[in-house]
Amino acid sequence: MLLSFAPAFMQRGYGQEKHRVIILSDIEADPDDSQSFVRLLLYANTMDIEGLVATTSIHQQGFIAPESITKLLEAYAKVHPNLLKHEPGYPEAAALMALVKKGQPGYGMKHVGKGHDSEGSDLIIKALEKDDKRPVWVSVWGGVNTLAQALYKIKETKSSAEAKRLTAKLRVYTISDQDDSGSWIRKTFPDVFYIVTPGGYGKATWGGINLTINSIDNTTVSNAWLAENIQQGHGPLGAMYPDVGYGMEGDTPAFLGLIPNGLNDAEHPNKGGWGGRYELYKITPAELEGEGFTGGVPFEPETRPIWTNAFDTYQTYTYSPYGRPVKKDTVITKDNKVTLWRWRDDFQNDFAARMDWCTKPYEEANHPPVAKLGHADKITVTSGEMFTLSAAGSTDPDGDSLSYLWLQYNEIGTSPAIPFLTAENLYRVVLKAPEIKKAVTAHFVLKVTDKGTPALTKYKRVEVLITP
Repeated sequence: MLLSFAPAFMQRGYGQEKHRVIILSDIEADPDDSQSFVRLLLYANTMDIEGLVATTSIHQQGFIAPESITKLLEAYAKVHPNLLKHEPGYPEAAALMALVKKGQPGYGMKHVGKGHDSEGSDLIIKALEKDDKRPVWVSVWGGVNTLAQALYKIKETKSSAEAKRLTAKLRVYTISDQDDSGSWIRKTFPDVFYIVTPGGYGKATWGGINLTINSIDNTTVSNAWLAENIQQGHGPLGAMYPDVGYGMEGDTPAFLGLIPNGLNDAEHPNKGGWGGRYELYKITPAELEGEGFTGGVPFEPETRPIWTNAFDTYQTYTYSPYGRPVKKDTVITKDNKVTLWRWRDDFQNDFAARMDWCTKPYEEANHPPVAKLGHADKITVTSGEMFTLSAAGSTDPDGDSLSYLWLQYNEIGTSPAIPFLTAENLYRVVLKAPEIKKAVTAHFVLKVTDKGTPALTKYKRVEVLITP
């Protein structure tokens, strides 16, 4: 079965190098950790999961709950055979259970230092030491002191050159600071790649995953949608998805950007993707919520650049039952959360489709299209020149009809906005380069969406260099 599906797997874009991932979760502090685990397991074939570590946080200081991760894996084991009917590469539940580890059971920096090693901190060190050139992504859903302990031990026991080599492989995305060790890591290891919005949660980009937006349809984050598409009638794993306690899947953005979809580019957070968009700079207290809700974690000013809040100006789209099915609305939003919620319907529908894979045979479920370009993903044109972008060759494994939408991502390129000379929803669009006196770049995103149920989207990026 795996061999027969392997070619399709490669065609869908999953043949690219998988990301190595370690999860640190304060599971049981909030139902959203269990929600995020359900989603993570449905994408377990698209990344190399190397650790599932139970931790503390400001919201759960007294205990860790690795057994709760194991219960979710027991449900995953029951749907695993059916998932393999749709795509190969899903790891055996037993292999994932072997990766469930106990992090530091004590809270915060008080439990970092000599004598505070744990299964989780040892696992992180071994992952960094492994003979594998790929970075190690540590996706932090709670407190980060288990990682802090690993870094402390590396600093104390390795040569400076070896410590630098190991920490250079580290990539961290934390859902805010949920203990006081995050700021210590960023100060003590100033070169570590770190994505976070410090301070109050209210200004955190990850909040875009469940925020109710007045200008758009919020159906895909409603309780009714979750019940119908995730929780009920989708087998034992869906049944493990709990009701919302405080906010739906607040931890999921910490790994959404690692899913291969043609849009995500994890090594370049400034390019944006399902997990949001981030820029590297030294953010100031005035740009954050120092007095906002942190659960009690002390807020400290940053001492060096970090990957943090970036702002998109986004004009929403409306869908019409007649004529051109999609067009720009009059509503324009500019903030950091829009960098995430602008893709929300796409990743929610993708989640729902994979949940269908838990119970349905291949022919009754929907599978994502294959987005392709009719040209290279980097092209050069001259000032004032007409040029064409094409999605020729895009296909769908289920034979579904396809829709197209081209977007210029203005925050990434340096070119002014370029008007489309044709409708943006055609597979082939024509544009005219602006008149310029020095070279600029324009960045475009192609969305290819099928008409299956739920409608699924894949992407391609095109970078256009415009020369004088």
